Amino acid sequence: MIRINLLKPESKDFKEGLAAPGPEFKAKKAFPLTTVFTLLIIVILAAAFFFQKRMISQERDRLQAAQAEKKKLEYVVAKLAELEKQKGVFERKIGLINQLRAQKDNAVIVLDELSKKLPDWVWLTDVSSQGLMIQVKGNALSNNLIADYIYNLESSPHFANVNLISSTQKSGRSAQFLEFSLTLNFVLPEGALPTPQKPAAKPTPKAKIKTR
Repeated sequence: MIRINLLKPESKDFKEGLAAPGPEFKAKKAFPLTTVFTLLIIVILAAAFFFQKRMISQERDRLQAAQAEKKKLEYVVAKLAELEKQKGVFERKIGLINQLRAQKDNAVIVLDELSKKLPDWVWLTDVSSQGLMIQVKGNALSNNLIADYIYNLESSPHFANVNLISSTQKSGRSAQFLEFSLTLNFVLPEGALPTPQKPAAKPTPKAKIKTR
């Protein structure tokens, strides 16, 4: 029986000096550093932008709150100014009332002291005041009685600076008498309010005793 080999016979020839080619490796390209820096800068700028935007929003909210608080404070300040104005009016009224009361009380003290210090045979005809200065006019039977009256007034704790302005002899129906005028300062009691004084008039020169 005849066999026919249809397969190609294996070649036993080997080419010497040629090495079998090895597997090929492709080198990876490095990522550029400039791109990394660019992305980093973009991220930083974006973060700064959003942070600044947030800060601006917070400052805007604070500004609105401050403006609202300012309006409230302006209302309070206006109320305080109005109350201070009313307080000033009330204080002036109270001061005027106390002043009038003090003048009334002082007038009572002055008249009482002037009367109590009168010696016998001395009487007053007129009493006037200008602020704390008091002018007294009266009659007496002698200069000694006028001197006694001045001494009594000087010994009073309510009077000071007693000065004789004039002493003139007058003739009446039955006898002669002296008409005198003197000034003195009223001493305010401790704690009393001073009375407003008008411009003082020019003092009258002291007159000598005249006889007729």
